Amino acid sequence: VDPPPPHLAGRISFHRLNIKNDSRLEGLIKMADLTINLAAICTPADYNTRPLDTIYSNFIDALPVVKYCSENSKRLIHFSTCEVYGKTIGSFLPKDHPLRKEAEFYVLTEDESPCIFGPIVKQRWSYACAKQLIERLVFAEGAENGLEFTIVRPFNWIGPRMDFIPGVDGPSEGVPRVLACFSNNLLRREPLKLVDGGESQRTFVYIKDAIEAVLLMIENPARANGHIFNVGNPDNEVTVRELAEMMTEVYAKVSGEPPLEEPVIDVSAKEFYGEGYDDSDKRIPDMTLINKQLGWNPKTPLKDLLETTLT
Repeated sequence: VDPPPPHLAGRISFHRLNIKNDSRLEGLIKMADLTINLAAICTPADYNTRPLDTIYSNFIDALPVVKYCSENSKRLIHFSTCEVYGKTIGSFLPKDHPLRKEAEFYVLTEDESPCIFGPIVKQRWSYACAKQLIERLVFAEGAENGLEFTIVRPFNWIGPRMDFIPGVDGPSEGVPRVLACFSNNLLRREPLKLVDGGESQRTFVYIKDAIEAVLLMIENPARANGHIFNVGNPDNEVTVRELAEMMTEVYAKVSGEPPLEEPVIDVSAKEFYGEGYDDSDKRIPDMTLINKQLGWNPKTPLKDLLETTLT
């Protein structure tokens, strides 16, 4: 048991344990009214290089948490991922096909959109597949055994301290998520590496906005239980290349350093992530359900949150 920081003394008790094999887990869940499960390997560079660890951490190791919540009638908020959607239907259409512009072929809706993954040899999908299976188990516990649950699907939450900078506050050989990768390049005055041209499209939401959404789930169990919620910002959509350009511009503004003459370079997915990598094309969340149930909408524009994060 670690002592809490002075300003939290008496309010929060901290317990450091491995959920795989610590006998205290069930007792701690029994003591609580609510369990929020965020334990996972969730760094894309690990999905095809450490697929077994990825599958175990996101499915096998989460099983006891779900089981103890269900058996002891405790509410569960389980963190999943937007990656469970995989590829969009639109990605399988020819690039110039008019249906690619129709929202139903790329906007991702919790209770309607299919989950489309790549072939088994593309081990990048180990993460998404494990996350989908634990979602199905949580949902089944709710249907058969009355588990009160909410599932959160984050769409690229970003903000200060969200990830490690290789060799600074993390392993020197590690590959963090895109924001930290680009931040690392900017700090070292190196070109930002664009995987396969940076054509993939992403939406980004500010961590403070996202936490507001989670607090609403905590405070409104009657409106949140039994639901899966997208938590993202569809207004903050950019290609990874556009993100690199924005971050280069914002960093020059906040640091006072001029951008490099060649601020980006293209690399292949195999070169950057290794064999077995694959990617989703677009991730645009449908926000209808969370707005209807909890009245939540994201607020922070992408440029503002990048300035806050890089300052």
